[in-house]
Amino acid sequence: MTTTGHRITVEPGTDHVRVVHGGRVIAESRRPLVLRETGCPVRYYLPVADVRMDLLSPSDTHTYCPFKGTASYWSLDGAKDAAWAYPEPKAEVAAIKDHLCFYETEVM
Repeated sequence: MTTTGHRITVEPGTDHVRVVHGGRVIAESRRPLVLRETGCPVRYYLPVADVRMDLLSPSDTHTYCPFKGTASYWSLDGAKDAAWAYPEPKAEVAAIKDHLCFYETEVM
């Protein structure tokens, strides 16, 4: 997707991505989606099946991106809004549906 110099791409990744918080593995995936967006760091979106959802609490936070849609957030113990997802992403980035993204990830 490209709009007036803004570009977003989503593609299957091959990296092993892990999210650790407080010494505990929160998520681990070998099948991330890699989202590249103009002016933003590369983000890894992990399938919900690869995330310990039992360790996350839904947040009241929601943000809107004109390119991706409305994001919902989840918190970890001691880390507010540590992860987000787009439950109804825009068509151009539909692949990220049912995937979560974390601020802190380890790429192996």
